[in-house]
Amino acid sequence: MKEVNAALDSLEDKDAVAAAVAASEGIARLEAVRFRALGQLSRHRGGASSVAQEVAFELSVVDGHAAGLVATAEALTTRLPRTLGLLDRGLVGGYGAMKVASATAWLSDEDARAVDEVLEDRLPGRNSEQIRKAANHAAMMADRDGATKRVERGRAGRRLSLRQGETGVASIEVEDGPVEKVAAAYTRIDREARALKTGGEARTLDQLRADVALDLLLGGQGGKSERSELFLYMDLNTYLGLNDDPAELAGHGHIPAALARHIADGPDTVLRRIVTDPLSGQVLDLGRDRYRPTAGLGEFVRVRDRECRRPGCHRVAQACDLDHSLPWQFGGHTADIELVSFCRRDHRLKDEPGWNYHLGSDGTLTITTPTGHSCESTPPPLHEPRTEEPPPF
Repeated sequence: MKEVNAALDSLEDKDAVAAAVAASEGIARLEAVRFRALGQLSRHRGGASSVAQEVAFELSVVDGHAAGLVATAEALTTRLPRTLGLLDRGLVGGYGAMKVASATAWLSDEDARAVDEVLEDRLPGRNSEQIRKAANHAAMMADRDGATKRVERGRAGRRLSLRQGETGVASIEVEDGPVEKVAAAYTRIDREARALKTGGEARTLDQLRADVALDLLLGGQGGKSERSELFLYMDLNTYLGLNDDPAELAGHGHIPAALARHIADGPDTVLRRIVTDPLSGQVLDLGRDRYRPTAGLGEFVRVRDRECRRPGCHRVAQACDLDHSLPWQFGGHTADIELVSFCRRDHRLKDEPGWNYHLGSDGTLTITTPTGHSCESTPPPLHEPRTEEPPPF
């Protein structure tokens, strides 16, 4: 590899571009191998939905991308053989192939194969957006009546999604909303943002649009702001300004100490003491003297877990189900050492054939997939292990 890197460092511009093109062609061929392997796995599993979660584990990708890979693999190895052939020749990349699979997913097998034949000469040399448009157009031409029904199904699939970002930011998006409503909503937001852009306003129009949209979502037109619940995990020494260790916002991840203190000092913030093990940093107790056992136990488990315990899933634990690591009917107990938080989808995944779950005494959850591979999930400690007494305050 050192020799290859040294050779690349000496390339002229033209040769560097040629090397990048050759590498991309090689990657496409390898992606064809991966799609064939995933298609074979799906066939072995009988098309079970849990294949996507298994792929997410093994390839270390997020669930949505894993589902897209599996769906594309199934399509390429059954209804889109010519597009798979383009991958084999390095003429189309894996991302472009996923666009073709998505654009033709609603077609019958016969129509999908017809579109695949039409596209064979149209896809090489095009970028992913051009491929998407070409595939969509060919699909609509293949089944015009079906295209109308597809629009209806697409509008019925509208949803709200949350995407976590870095540096204390996140994005919220209405996906697949009716185009006329989305356009009208943007027009209103833009109008109100521009009305605020007076001479003394330092925020940009982009910032104003974002602020207006969030204000409308949280308060509504002339309405009282709704109270929302967030779970922020912060060391007491960090809260007091004695250190600047990062805090954790459940569902989002770590945020800088200064931002955590800003959130914690909000006018409606409620603080709760959590007792942790000084050596491991794991949650031991919520620090309350009395509570109703059933409600208190569920609250403790969710506070301890913070998020869904399946690795790769970041749904906040307060929106998750509580589940027995050892099923109740097989001798499981309703106790903190046997309860874990799972989102509804991963709760169902646990009951799929071949999936095994074991919760250790230290809280480590070991999940074994149908192929025998294991991965572990442990709630990250709230602080680094301590060997010394904290400073007095």
